[in-house]
Parts: sequence; C-alpha cells; structure tokens
Amino acid sequence: MNTSAEPHRSPWLIDPKIIARRILLALALATTLIVLGACSTARLAYNQAPNLLYWWLDGYMDFTSAQSPQARQDIDAFLAWHRSNELPTYARQLQQWQALATQDITPTQACTQFEAVRAAVQRASERGLEPLTRLAQQLSPEQQAHLQRHQAKSNESFEKDFVRGSPEQRLSQRLDKAVSRNEMLYGRLSPAQRELLQSSLQQSPWDAQKTQQERLRRQSDLLQTLQTVQALKNGNGNGNGNGAVNAAALNATRSYLARVLQSPTPGYSAYSQTQVQHGCTQFAALHNTTTPEQRTNAVRVLKGYEDDLQALVAQR
Repeated sequence: MNTSAEPHRSPWLIDPKIIARRILLALALATTLIVLGACSTARLAYNQAPNLLYWWLDGYMDFTSAQSPQARQDIDAFLAWHRSNELPTYARQLQQWQALATQDITPTQACTQFEAVRAAVQRASERGLEPLTRLAQQLSPEQQAHLQRHQAKSNESFEKDFVRGSPEQRLSQRLDKAVSRNEMLYGRLSPAQRELLQSSLQQSPWDAQKTQQERLRRQSDLLQTLQTVQALKNGNGNGNGNGAVNAAALNATRSYLARVLQSPTPGYSAYSQTQVQHGCTQFAALHNTTTPEQRTNAVRVLKGYEDDLQALVAQR
C-alpha cells in the first residue's frame, strides 16, 4: 500500500513477491506474475510460472530427486486453480483501478484496494497449505539447514538495504525506489511530486529495526513449525512417500500462517496497521497531484495488465 520502500506498497504497485515470502514460502508467489514489468513480460512470466515457482522454492529447500516430482505436481495443481479462480478476479480489480486512476481518491479508497490485494494473497496462501505441509513433512535436517542459510542471506540483504548507512543515505535509497515504482505507473514524476514523496518518507512510522526483529521472529517460528510438522509426521506414521498430510500437521502450518498475518508480538499489529494507514494517505496524496497525462499513462499501464490477464484466462 505504501509507495515507499517499506513492506506495505501502493495497491497499484504492490509487490506480492515480498508478501509471498511472508507466508511459509507460499505458492502464493504466483501473484507476483501479474505485475512483472511490461505487459508482454507478465504474460510470458506467468506461462513460465511452473518453472519459476519450482526454482524459487528449490532455492529455499534444495529439493531432492525424490521430492521434485511431487513438488512440480503440486505447483501445477496450484497454478491451474490460480488461473481459473484468481486471474479473473485480478482482471476485474484492474478494471476498477483504471476507473479510480482518472479521479482523485481518498486514503480510505486506497486502503480498500490494498485490502482486496491482501485478501487475494490470503486465498492463495490457504490453497497452498496442504502441499507446503506435505513438503515440510519430507524435509531432511540438511534441507532445514539449507533453509537457515537462505534466511541468513536474506537478513544480510535486509541489513544492507534498510539498516546500514546514515539516515540520509537510507532515506535517499528509499526515495529512489519509491520514485522508480511510481514512475512505472505514472511516467516521470515532477520535482514537486518527488518532494512530496520525500516528505512522506521522512514522516513514515516504518522502523527498520522493529521490522527486522519481526522478520527474525517469523524465521524462528517457521523453523519451529517445521520441527512440529516433522514430529507429527513421525508420531502419526504419515510422510512415508504417499503424499498424506495429517490434520494436526496441517493445523500447525495454518497456525503459523495466522501468526505471520497477525503477529503475536505485543504492539506489532498496531504498528503494522499504522504503516498501512500511512501508506494509504501517502498514495492518495501523490495520486491527487498527478496530471491528466500521468493519469492517462496509469490507465494505459493498468489496461495492459488487464489485457494480459484476460489472455491468460482464455488460454486455460
């Protein structure tokens, strides 16, 4: 929802890949593919989604040769559901955004669109729970160690991007990213619009240290959940290669997802909601300064995404 470099993005420029990483390595990553660059790139990327998703998950899990066939089967099933059930919804959402792009909007309207995107991610993550639980049952100690190394690498990248350097350097980096994302939608921003973004970023409630602590909590929670799922597999006789997922293991994964969506850390949910509200206000303020030409460009970009989704739906 936020137009800054923080976790909550503008509803029109939201990066679902970041959200997907919050959801048990969710197959919800597929939602990334509706906003990958140029329209033709988005269509090509979605058609390559089985391989993209497989290699993305493999980067975290380091699949064995025995695990790969089931992983690919689960990915194919998820994407078949996603194409039939979710892409038409996204296309309708893009039609609404095209109408909104031609007029001034309020922070409440912006937040409504953000919540629609968040709901789509939740639907996709729920759909991925069973295959992800099945995968978790099969992970070896070596694969769990591989996951921990991947987490450490991710933490290093976060530190580099958002924690290190002077406040001025961090603000400049965030501003550059915010400008770049908004120019994907509107075209070139004016000096006054850049100043508006900078001022909003300076007033943002986002706290890199607090966000990093929550990331670490989720990573630890994920590892503990994997241990729980492994214990439930061993205690119930599942995970013997037949693809079975027992209810207790599935509930453990679902509970983890719930803790990702609403942190148990005292005060964090309120902090997160404050970020969302700030992002809604920021996006509406910037949008309401756009020129007729910038709004025309936004409609053209959004229409391109809609056309791509309609074409993808027709291919099923």
